[in-house]
Amino acid sequence: MAIARSLLLFGVVLSCCGVLFVASSSDTIFYDSFDENWDGRWIVSESSDYGGKWKYEKSEGHEDYGLLVSQPAKKYGIAVDLPEEVNPTDNTVVLQYDLRLQKGLECGGAYLKYLLPQAAGWTPSDFNNESPYSIMFGPDKCGSTNKVHFIFRHKNPKTGKYVEHHLTNPPMIINDKLSHVYTAVIYPDHTLKILIDGEEKKTANLLSNDFDPTVVPPETIPDPEDKKPEDWDDRAKIPDPEASKPDDWDEEAPKEIEDEDAEKPEGWLDDEPDEVDDLDAVKPEDWDDEEDGEWEPPKVSNPKCEEAPGCGEWTRPTKKNPAYKGKWRAPLIDNPEYQGIWAPQQIPNPEYFELEKPNLEPIAAIGIEIWTMQDGILFDNVLVSHDEAAATEYREKTWKPKFDAEKEKEATEVKLDDPGKLSALDGIKAKVFEVLYKIVDLPFLANYKLQIDELLAKGEKNATVTLSILATIPIIVLTLLYSLLFGKKKSPPVVMATKEEAVVEEDSQEPAGEIEGEDEPAATRRRTRRDT
Repeated sequence: MAIARSLLLFGVVLSCCGVLFVASSSDTIFYDSFDENWDGRWIVSESSDYGGKWKYEKSEGHEDYGLLVSQPAKKYGIAVDLPEEVNPTDNTVVLQYDLRLQKGLECGGAYLKYLLPQAAGWTPSDFNNESPYSIMFGPDKCGSTNKVHFIFRHKNPKTGKYVEHHLTNPPMIINDKLSHVYTAVIYPDHTLKILIDGEEKKTANLLSNDFDPTVVPPETIPDPEDKKPEDWDDRAKIPDPEASKPDDWDEEAPKEIEDEDAEKPEGWLDDEPDEVDDLDAVKPEDWDDEEDGEWEPPKVSNPKCEEAPGCGEWTRPTKKNPAYKGKWRAPLIDNPEYQGIWAPQQIPNPEYFELEKPNLEPIAAIGIEIWTMQDGILFDNVLVSHDEAAATEYREKTWKPKFDAEKEKEATEVKLDDPGKLSALDGIKAKVFEVLYKIVDLPFLANYKLQIDELLAKGEKNATVTLSILATIPIIVLTLLYSLLFGKKKSPPVVMATKEEAVVEEDSQEPAGEIEGEDEPAATRRRTRRDT
């Protein structure tokens, strides 16, 4: 009885500290809700490179606290020991945590490292990017990189070297300012499943080419000592040695020649330049001939050339030369000496090994070792468990209420406080319904106004109805317009104007688009002495 009371008291004390450690017989190994300050549980790295300040702060809009990245453009390091080592090889292991990018993420990491025991050569106070880890999991974004990492380190039993194996084609991060929960589940059959907000995003096999490089190396490798023979002929085609250039092949013929059939257009002004001095230009009052050189008016397009087909010396245009053949080259034939593309011979890979299942390294601690240009990154509800159901329960009880509240608040703020921040889709939808309500007020739709108003009201609330309206309303309006315009009248006959009438009518019309003050001279600019 005394033992039971002691265990109960121990559990209460740990719960009050904001972290739950469960004995090895339990499915949940570690859970930190950050209900109480993390200081004393999580150890900040004292390495000089990690100057970023961690804070214990509320998530914006909630009473829920978390571990906050408080400064931009800093490196951060912090770690916490697990109550017991976790073996990811023989048991189902669930790694999960909440993440909120309160200022978005342009360039930086927001992932967790699941660290080896300290006997592997690290301490929390000296935690850094060289500290050995078993698994790295979580978002990373910068430049073209935009992914949820899953990397595991595997020891080659032949060489004793650790190799990092990266998940290929990982899911992309959700880069908004809401809370999201990232989950990785590793099964004993070496299957990996990644979920975001409880939705499966990626399934992979740890021993397959889902990872780069693959855990099992290739059985053979190119011989590094093998060299290509000097007389190896890898030319599949060669110039025909029997071919000769035809006697009539002119390599000097130009690609283009003058068009002898071309004639100078009638009205071409040979003596007129393309540009003339701007007669309306005035020498600036502050122009100093000694300092700025002799002033010359700027050039403008010659108005005479605009009316003529062209100005200046006329030259014949060029055309393709039908006699052009270019440089002669012998045609290619199959190479009788061709030996194929040379490649070094394959030899047994000294690092090759056979493996039925990966030997994942034990996890003894969790570390956050990141560099980021954005602050406002909040970590919360960090979980290590053997039970997927427990992870689901934590998601539903801790993350889901926050996410739902944030979504509701976001929608309210966007639609009521700042309509300018409507999403692109909502913005388009609002404009469309605004136009439709104006159309309904047109007089010829008066008989149908009540029915259409009711339909529009439903459409604003229901996406499916919205789509139907967008397809139906224009058809109805066009049909009614057609009926009004053409239903009771015949189209008047078309009377063709004579050429002379058309010219008179055209001349009587004023030119469109004329700008007031267009005839005023353009502003003059300072010019240097013209080269002679």
